[in-house]
Amino acid sequence: MADASKSGKSVKATSASAQTLSKAVGLAAGPQPATEPAAQLASAPAIPAQPPSAKPKRRSRKGVIAGVVAAVIVVVGCGMWVWHEQPGFCNAFCHTPMDPYVETYYAQADGAATDKWGNAVTQVDAMMAAPHAQAGVTCLDCHIPSLEQQVGEVREEITGGYDYPLQEQTIKALLQDSGRTGNSDTMCLASGCHDVTRSDLTGLTADMPRNPHSWQHGEIECDTCHKSHRASVLQCTQCHEDAESELPSGWVDWTEAQRIRITADETAR
Repeated sequence: MADASKSGKSVKATSASAQTLSKAVGLAAGPQPATEPAAQLASAPAIPAQPPSAKPKRRSRKGVIAGVVAAVIVVVGCGMWVWHEQPGFCNAFCHTPMDPYVETYYAQADGAATDKWGNAVTQVDAMMAAPHAQAGVTCLDCHIPSLEQQVGEVREEITGGYDYPLQEQTIKALLQDSGRTGNSDTMCLASGCHDVTRSDLTGLTADMPRNPHSWQHGEIECDTCHKSHRASVLQCTQCHEDAESELPSGWVDWTEAQRIRITADETAR
């Protein structure tokens, strides 16, 4: 009996030790996470979806078209303005009356040519348009028309109400067309053009047998002798027969100039 009692006490001691060890192992392993039931997961509120990012607004097609049209107008306008400054513009629209004038402007230097009325000129430089072109002077540097005149010329071109050949204008008339006053000194001897005085001209031609700039007959307008689109005229030959020998190359005497002018006037009627 004593042995059995000892054996029972030994079993209890072993059981107690096992429980103590089990607790020790559990404490060492730490608390285990609790598992949520599937039903709780299913009932959890859903996370709202993020709205799609807004797409950038496209530019209005009408606005793009308007911008392109405006850009084209600006470019074309600039091009037209540059072309307007060129001699070729003068006969691009007014073909019939202006072609001969532009041809005298572009005539090659040091050779024969034809004037605005179809007459032969033995030396191009006798027409002032050619040397002016060589110096880089354009039509609008001398011909500065007013807006009223330009509108009138367009109207005449459309209706055909212009004279042909065109009537020859004096320098005073050109100044009036641009709203200016003065004479050939204002046009030709001004700063930026020849930039000389009449006294300077007298000195420049002092070595000639008969100085055309000595003004013994009073001050004469420059375009009395110097012609732009036809052969220039030595007015001295009107009275001085011996002045024929002094004709510059390509120039004509007073008698020939009168014949050319009268023929042109008769053709225009």
